[in-house]
Amino acid sequence: MLKGKTVLLGVSGSIAAYKIANLARLLKKQHAAVHVLMTEHATNFITPTTFETLTGTKCLIDTFDRNFEFSVEHVALAKQADLVMLAPASANVIGKIACGIADDMLTTTIMACPCKKFIAPAMNTNMYNNPIVQDNIARLKGFGYEFVEPVVGMLANGDTGNGKMADEETLLAYILRELAFEKDLAGRKILVTAGPTREAVDPVRYITNHSTGKMGYALARAAMQRGAEVTLVTGPTPLKRPEFVKVVEITTAAELYEAVLTRSEEQDIIIKAAAVADYRPSAVSSEKVKKAEGEMSIRLSRTEDTLKALGERKRKGQFLCGFSMETEHMLEHSREKLVKKNLDMIVANNVKVEGAGFGTDTNVVTLLTGDGEQALPKMSKEEVAHRILDAILRQMAAGGSDAMGARSKDEADS
Repeated sequence: MLKGKTVLLGVSGSIAAYKIANLARLLKKQHAAVHVLMTEHATNFITPTTFETLTGTKCLIDTFDRNFEFSVEHVALAKQADLVMLAPASANVIGKIACGIADDMLTTTIMACPCKKFIAPAMNTNMYNNPIVQDNIARLKGFGYEFVEPVVGMLANGDTGNGKMADEETLLAYILRELAFEKDLAGRKILVTAGPTREAVDPVRYITNHSTGKMGYALARAAMQRGAEVTLVTGPTPLKRPEFVKVVEITTAAELYEAVLTRSEEQDIIIKAAAVADYRPSAVSSEKVKKAEGEMSIRLSRTEDTLKALGERKRKGQFLCGFSMETEHMLEHSREKLVKKNLDMIVANNVKVEGAGFGTDTNVVTLLTGDGEQALPKMSKEEVAHRILDAILRQMAAGGSDAMGARSKDEADS
């Protein structure tokens, strides 16, 4: 996702410096060009050789390194950079940058960079909360620097408090949000549903399905990375919640119905990828139902049909995409659902096809619209998510009216 992009990693003196080796690895995995700048203090925690091995580029420390044209090297790197991530950022280096002090390769290069700059503080809680440090942070925010806020955790001295640097996956998420994709969904609101629902039988048991939420989460991340304001309504799943996405957690079909319908009017695009239970027990026991001899039956009632309700309420300019998981007659059943529920597009797959279905990292889907269908080969769910978003944008652009611009025009007219 970062092919052709150049990322500068600035590493200052903190025990958290060891985490940046993994961040450099993750960035290389995304095909980014990575250059590492270190302060002298940082070399006491991790060696330059580690970064050079991982990135394939010279780790720069000394402004006057005679192996380089010292007078211009920081400017040359600054011109190449698409993004700077200063992590870990000590109180010392934050203070120097805030006051315009550039006395080593790291600070001179950052001063010369016109690109987006992120800072991830790492220090003792008392240092982080010191008014001087907070004033320096506020000053840098005013200059356009964006901070990856530290988290609460156990610090190097054994104390517990805020000041612990965010993990590498979070730092990567900031970089991907900034660089990975064109922001063709900027200014748009998208709601995605994901995961299963659970319908209680008693305090111990429930009815559910095999959905893990991976497809819906991939869609939420992809939409966020492309600039959308994303709301994710998620059923119970152990997946890590996506960064920069508003998450609404639900358990039952009724809760999902309420969460989605109360937010639907303001959405430009709704993608309903959750696997919602079609039935719930008609009566829920307040005590655990005891095992008995012979057979047992549970009377079931239909759950709320959120997708149908969305189709009935769909406003002008709003795009509605559903999912259809089938085991037979996939295209026939999915096209019936497309029409019956007033959808603009439906994503169909067959759980019996290798590489498709619940719990996998890949999917095999067919995109159906009113004027055709597009079968996609097996690919990662992240790739599928972007292909779905591409198809939605094409459909909206071809809809006769500028559906993507409908909300903005209405707001301007009002």
